[in-house]
Amino acid sequence: MTSKAPAVPAVALGTWAWGDSGEAGDGYFGSRLSEAGLREVVDKAQANGFTLWDTAVAYGMGRSETALAQALTGYDRSEYQLSTKFTPQLAGDGDDPVADLLEQSLDRMRTDYVDLYWIHNPADVARWTPPLIPLLKSGRIKHVGVSNHNMEEIALADRILGEAGFRVEAVQNHYSLLHRSSQRAGILDHCREHDVRFFSYMVLEQGALSGRYSPANPLPEGSSRADVYNGILPQLQALTDRMAVIGKDRGASAADVATAWAIAKGTTPIVGVTKADYIDGLVRARGIELAEEEIAELEGLADAADVDTRGWWEQEM
Repeated sequence: MTSKAPAVPAVALGTWAWGDSGEAGDGYFGSRLSEAGLREVVDKAQANGFTLWDTAVAYGMGRSETALAQALTGYDRSEYQLSTKFTPQLAGDGDDPVADLLEQSLDRMRTDYVDLYWIHNPADVARWTPPLIPLLKSGRIKHVGVSNHNMEEIALADRILGEAGFRVEAVQNHYSLLHRSSQRAGILDHCREHDVRFFSYMVLEQGALSGRYSPANPLPEGSSRADVYNGILPQLQALTDRMAVIGKDRGASAADVATAWAIAKGTTPIVGVTKADYIDGLVRARGIELAEEEIAELEGLADAADVDTRGWWEQEM
């Protein structure tokens, strides 16, 4: 029976954008990705110790899982960790929808087990948590995590698994300088106290905290993220400027500082990677040690920006 949280690298790599169809402008990020380009990302990441890959059936209806397996071809299964998700909204009507969706994920990823299997959102904790137990017993999944769950839902999932000698070993929520609801709700403290790994997603707020965008240079028009973030770029300017200065002193970018902040808070950021040179930034972020006063200053500037970046899919924590 597992009780220790999974050992993971400082940063996990997200492949949400890998589920885009590949046609320019088509798909959430409107990016154009190639097989060769993704292979380059994998090679560079693996060489630098970033070996945990996070995906989901919901990312391009399985296309992300397929692209990831393709890019990892030739690596021994022991050299990387796979993290994927059961999305309740995609459950079929068979006898065991959780096992069915997992089997499809395993097929696409060409493997017989998943290191970390998540319940993607808390549609019905009492219904969707119990079917994970036989999958843990059979070794098809090694560790269970819950994503977008609040404290009460995490506790319920933990209690259900606990009756069979397992537990929730990871939590994955939206967590960034601009969105710290999991911290305020006590979820980070809970994770620290119970040796549960907290994975923070959207630490860069889809690029709005990367320092690459400003009122003068907004996010690409027509993309979903432009609709969400372009209107608040003026409020973010003081924060991203300060992050850029803190980064410059260390030969790093504002994005590296945002990622380093999430690491400093005791979380494992999941950063989306579509280009090999993004890995250089993660190497830098991993090496940055922010001083307490820098952390406090950044959080103060983030609070002063006074923006709400909660996603449409998220509940209040």
